[in-house]
Amino acid sequence: MALYRWGSIISAHQHGTGAASSATEDIGKSRGGNSTKIHLAVDSGGLPVYFELSQGQVNDIVHAKSLVENSPKAEHVVADKGYDSDTFREEVEKMGADSTIPRRKHQKKGNEDVDWCLYRYRHLVENAFGRIKNYRAIATRYDKLSRNYSSMVTLSFLMMWLPMHA
Repeated sequence: MALYRWGSIISAHQHGTGAASSATEDIGKSRGGNSTKIHLAVDSGGLPVYFELSQGQVNDIVHAKSLVENSPKAEHVVADKGYDSDTFREEVEKMGADSTIPRRKHQKKGNEDVDWCLYRYRHLVENAFGRIKNYRAIATRYDKLSRNYSSMVTLSFLMMWLPMHA
């Protein structure tokens, strides 16, 4: 089994902000507007196995370790350049999996060791995001509370699993 990781930014509606709490509710503020990021791990069949929410401006590597730890054990971990870190690669190898993560341009070491045939399957994560973004409540975050938005995302991922058990 292989795990694929990716993050996708979701725009938050202007009325979805301003919850009466001191927490950020996973809504980031930037020049581009309010946003939330979904960090997702899918299995080799393209079905979601674990996700986390964060503010839109948070770097992907911050959630990399918890995505690996909370996902099922896998032989391969494929991620995009946002997860480029030698420390993260070492964590993946300690867990007994091979990592396929291309390096960013500024790295001294090149991408000679990247299995590009395996990396092409990153589209499984893109397809998962495409399927859940068909739901308007997911594509544009209207919920003020993080727990409510997380529940909607969970429900949309469960809808992807239903045909597997019907």
